Amino acid sequence: MQALLLTAPNEFSITSVPDPTPGPHEVLCRVERVGICGTDIHMIQGHYPGFWPAYYPFTPGHEWSGEVVGLGPGADDFGFAVGDRVAGTSHAPCSFCNNCIRGRYNLCTSYGNPALHSHYGHTAQGCYAEYVVHSIRSVFRLPDTLDYDQAAIADPASIAFHTATRGGVREGQAVVVIGAGPVGILAADCARALGASRVVFAARGARLDVVEKLGFEVLDTAEPDPAARLREILPTGADVVLDAAGTPQSVPMALGMLARGGRCATVGIPTDLVSLDLAALVLDELELVGVRASAGEMPATLDLLADGRIRAGELITHRFPLADFATALDVAASRTNGAIKVMIDLSL
Repeated sequence: MQALLLTAPNEFSITSVPDPTPGPHEVLCRVERVGICGTDIHMIQGHYPGFWPAYYPFTPGHEWSGEVVGLGPGADDFGFAVGDRVAGTSHAPCSFCNNCIRGRYNLCTSYGNPALHSHYGHTAQGCYAEYVVHSIRSVFRLPDTLDYDQAAIADPASIAFHTATRGGVREGQAVVVIGAGPVGILAADCARALGASRVVFAARGARLDVVEKLGFEVLDTAEPDPAARLREILPTGADVVLDAAGTPQSVPMALGMLARGGRCATVGIPTDLVSLDLAALVLDELELVGVRASAGEMPATLDLLADGRIRAGELITHRFPLADFATALDVAASRTNGAIKVMIDLSL
C-alpha cells in the first residue's frame, strides 16, 4: 500500500509499504479520509523529540474515517463486520490499569508500553495510508447519516467534547473559547450542546470572521487587554474558559477572563514554559485543568455530529490526495487561503 513515511524531522515521502495485518481484536480498514491535526504538524517538524513519534520510520495521522475490510480473531464477537463504516480515535488502552478501570483510559498507566497501549499516529503506526489496523477499542461504527468527511472530524470533536466536560460546562453558563482553530470551534459547539447560554470567542485575524459567521460573539485578542475587554461583554467574567490555543499567552489570559470561582480547561500543549499569577488562582479560587485526548466521548460525539449540533463539514476548507501530502501540510501549517481543516481524501 501507499503510505506517508516520516524518516526524520521534516523528512518524509509517500512510499510503498507492506499491507498491515489485523491481530486479535483488531480490524483492518480502508482509509477514506484523514484530517491534518496541529499535533501532526508539530510532530513532523520535530517539536516533540524523543516522545512523538516514538521511533522512525513512522506513519503519523490519527483523525480518520473508513471502511472495515478485514477482521482479526475475535473482532466479530463484538459485532464488527466487513463493510462497517467507521471512525477511529487514537488511544487503545490496556483496559486493566486503575485509570482504565475508572474510565480514564486516556491516562492509561501502561502508556509507553507498546505491548499494552497503542497511541495511533504517535507511538503506533497511524493512518496517512491506504489501510490501517486499529484495536476495536478505538474504532466506532458511524450513524447512517454521517458521511466520511464529517466522520474524520469525530476524533478532534471528541477531544473538544472532553474539553467542554472537563471545563464543567453546564446549562446557563457563559463560556469563552480561546483559539479559533478546529478544536476551539468544535468545543464551542460542544459548549452549546451542553447548555451554555453564551459563547464568546477570543481570537484574532481572519478566524474572527469565521467564528462570527458561525454565530458566535467575538473578542479580538489583538486589542490591548483582552481580559478587560471581556468584562465589557461579560461584566462578572466567564463561568468557564476553554483554552484551545495552549500558548504561554493564552493560559494567563484565560485565568484573567474567569469570574471568581470559574474554571479553565486547557487542551493545547505549549512548547514553551508558561508563567501564571498563582495569587489570583488562590484568592479567586479558580480552577485550571488539563485535557488529554478523550475518554469515552466518541459515541455521543458521533450522535452530535449526525444531528448537526456539532458542525464538522463547515470546517473543511481544503482537500488533497495522499500523493500531495507535502502541499497539504504546507497549507495547514501556514493557514493558506483561510485553511481551517485540511483533509487528505484517499478517494482522489
